[in-house]
Amino acid sequence: MAADAELSGGDTAWILTSTALVLFMTLPGLALFYGGLVRANNVLSVLMHCFAIACLASVLWFIGVYALAFGDGGAAQPWIGGTEKWFLLGIGPDTLSGSIPETLFVMFQMTFAIITPALIVGAYVERIKFSAVMVFSGLWLVFVYAPVCHWVWGGGWLADMGVMDFAGGIVVHVTAGSSALLLAKMLGGRRGFPQTLRPPHNPGMTMIGASMLWVGWFGFNAGSALAADGSATMAMLVTHISAATASITWAFLEWRRFGKASLVGIVTGMVAGLATITPASGFVGPVGAFFIGLMAGVLCHFCVEWIKQKIQIDDSLDVFAVHGVGGALGTLLTAFFAAASLGGMGLAEGTTMGSQFGVQVIGVLAVLVWSVVVSYIIIKIVSATVGLRIAEEDEIEGLDLVSHGERGYDL
Repeated sequence: MAADAELSGGDTAWILTSTALVLFMTLPGLALFYGGLVRANNVLSVLMHCFAIACLASVLWFIGVYALAFGDGGAAQPWIGGTEKWFLLGIGPDTLSGSIPETLFVMFQMTFAIITPALIVGAYVERIKFSAVMVFSGLWLVFVYAPVCHWVWGGGWLADMGVMDFAGGIVVHVTAGSSALLLAKMLGGRRGFPQTLRPPHNPGMTMIGASMLWVGWFGFNAGSALAADGSATMAMLVTHISAATASITWAFLEWRRFGKASLVGIVTGMVAGLATITPASGFVGPVGAFFIGLMAGVLCHFCVEWIKQKIQIDDSLDVFAVHGVGGALGTLLTAFFAAASLGGMGLAEGTTMGSQFGVQVIGVLAVLVWSVVVSYIIIKIVSATVGLRIAEEDEIEGLDLVSHGERGYDL
């Protein structure tokens, strides 16, 4: 923190708003988006997973995950933060992080730590033990999310290399997407996969949740400017353009291939556009956002089919195809569309598109490998302790009653 740093009321007001928006993305946005996509006898379990993860992540962030992610880094600690801010010791209302109170920065980043493991929920719906969700999510936050967050945003080794990830293409989407695919593979598919899966029980609920995600994502991306300035406004504009473009692209592909454009399809395209623009949102202009959304709609659309039908992994709600692929794609495209010649905000002095692309590739691959290897170890630990999968008869009954003793609908 610079000695002459001053509190900005405007910046503080905007990040307060952004923090609420990002939490709104998970509760209720992501919960409703995922809840509508499962069978009626599993809807409450999805809502429970999202809500419980939000509570767990908040407590762990307070205890030590914030310190691990944003403790002193740089050359001395390129891999993980320190311990000086465990239990948020030394952080008070007068402690600044740039032009905003550090307490606000803690809370803003906490909402990212909440939604990232919640994204993984979509990979294991309808067949996982609730205890496994909690143990996996807690360990994953400590050993996957915290180190990667430090590498990219906390002054770690990827930050030193100059990797560009404005709002979480690597930190959020690559980590969650790659871990989700591995967990889905190790957990196994739902009963009847891939031949006889039931359709989403409430596409309307999914659309409502997706709309909340769209609104909340403005806090996610524009809030990552950490200021009420031109960078924030551009991030908001390009976020919207990418989401709309990807939605239309996805719907068009469905119409051309199947003769109908579905509600679930168009909102899934929207999420793909949001995930893909996330790492680029503070670096690219409107033209770049249009092409990023277009490519997101095409690539993520076909990845959904490839994962489920070709390699037959039941990533149930397409976490990897939408978030993992989208986050990686957006991170790589940032190297090109951030260039001033393509309407972006410009690359660092002395940096070419090619050299920046190399840095982006290293960032994506390093985080993907770390996420998969550490997640594998965590999954093995969870399997050996509380166990992963519910019994077959419990899967038929549904997690709402089996795990939580409640019904989503009294019909």
